[in-house]
Amino acid sequence: MATISDVAAKAGVSTATVSRALNGKSTVDPALAARVQAAAVELGYHPNGLARNLRRQETAVLALIISDVENPFFTAIARGVEDVAQTAGYSVVLCNSDESAEKERRYIDVALQERVAGVVLSPTGASTSVNVLHKRGTPVVAVDRPLAEPSGDQVLVDTRLAAREATAHLIAAGYQRLGCITGPAGVRTADDRLAGFRDALRSGGRRASKLVRRAEYRATGAWQATLDLLDEPEPPDALLVANSAMAIGVLEALTSRGLRLGRDLGVVAFDDVPWATLIDPPLTVVAQPAYELGTVAARLLLARISDGSRPPTATTLGARLIERGSTQRS
Repeated sequence: MATISDVAAKAGVSTATVSRALNGKSTVDPALAARVQAAAVELGYHPNGLARNLRRQETAVLALIISDVENPFFTAIARGVEDVAQTAGYSVVLCNSDESAEKERRYIDVALQERVAGVVLSPTGASTSVNVLHKRGTPVVAVDRPLAEPSGDQVLVDTRLAAREATAHLIAAGYQRLGCITGPAGVRTADDRLAGFRDALRSGGRRASKLVRRAEYRATGAWQATLDLLDEPEPPDALLVANSAMAIGVLEALTSRGLRLGRDLGVVAFDDVPWATLIDPPLTVVAQPAYELGTVAARLLLARISDGSRPPTATTLGARLIERGSTQRS
């Protein structure tokens, strides 16, 4: 079984540096921390959590509360959290809030009862139960969506800018009647993507579009929303779609009407899922760094567990547009 000394020798650092790196200490250079984590994974090293837990009076478990476990975006976040946590000797319990503030509250209650070391949370739109975590001194990091009050660490994507760039791409591709299918009102990512859509219309000298529909972040809601838009007197010839689950509903609606991607209706959807390149034509997407969101959130949480006096931080990552055939008319 590998020891901390083995990891130190492999990474070319001291055992003290290994200890600080695996516990998420912010004083360790990021390059050194990455080298230590790679060495620990390669050697199969797992810290002895028993003594640490006795000192901290907590379990070596992190709770990850996400909005939709079926969404590949959140699955990738979960993988990022788990990879970092496992290297540091923590286990991760996955909880699916299903966009329900009540379910989120219940999972937070369970996390407190089980004395988890910390929580990574993708908050619901009306999330207030996180205050209970703060009162009990349980570290929390928000991922993908900000907390209602910026009282903790947050790792986000500049989704408004990404939506603006995606919409500008549709305008540049020659589409005239742009529409947007986004998530429920009050969910920050849904609101930001709609705001970015409108930003691009204004910048492009376009009038505000009435071709906007909100639905749950699921295929069924987007399917109905797409059919509603196609029944408009002047239906859209292009759509910005807020996530990959919704994109499935959009594609099903187009198929039912005998319409072809790109030629009849240009589509850009958030999140680069594996099937996006398998359809004909392939889907233009806004690729978000989901795995990186998870790894950054986990490292921040480990740092917060080690030093709760650190001031709150806000990390914003970028997304990138990947142009494919679904936004080409030919």
